[in-house]
Amino acid sequence: MSDPIPGITRNDVAHLARLARIDLTDAELDHLAPQLAVIVESVTKVSEVADADVPPTSHPLPLINVFRADEVTPSLTADQALSGAPAVEQQRFSVPRILGEEQ
Repeated sequence: MSDPIPGITRNDVAHLARLARIDLTDAELDHLAPQLAVIVESVTKVSEVADADVPPTSHPLPLINVFRADEVTPSLTADQALSGAPAVEQQRFSVPRILGEEQ
């Protein structure tokens, strides 16, 4: 592991932990400060390599939405959909109550 970047200190990590309401022990602070410094250093190296003509991406391949026309097609009737249900009430599936009466 490389030396921590001077900008990331144990006190910085403690401050961030307080802001995030995370209770860290002294040993965890000592362990996390150098790790966060390495992460920031790695991001800095990537930023240095990134060229201005290369757009930032979140995926290696472009994402393409595949749209289809909204077309009405035949579907099941209510009776057909409910035909396999163990219990039906007012043309709806009837299931056992799992919560109390509070609403």
